[in-house]
Amino acid sequence: MLPNWSNTTLHLEDSLTHALGRYLDNWSRNSSMAEQALDNTLAEENFRNVVWYLTVMIGMFAFIVVAILVSTLTLKRHKHSDPYHKYTASTAERRHKQPHSQLT
Repeated sequence: MLPNWSNTTLHLEDSLTHALGRYLDNWSRNSSMAEQALDNTLAEENFRNVVWYLTVMIGMFAFIVVAILVSTLTLKRHKHSDPYHKYTASTAERRHKQPHSQLT
């Protein structure tokens, strides 16, 4: 028996809705089964000390980075004194060497 083609859009909408619904149902069923398998695997493993391990590793990394930054800053401070102080000192020396009439 031939289908009634008088409303093709309605038939197309129904068939696509039905196919998409079946696909999404199967997909959610598969993802929930995968989630259950992952939950079972994680429950079997021991993760009690992972938080402490990560905390210690991040702390050591932060300590090393801060130590490098502090040592770099102290080396630069000792190597180069304050540039503003040098600027004002050189300006003061020039003022003492020049006569007062040339200063503006």
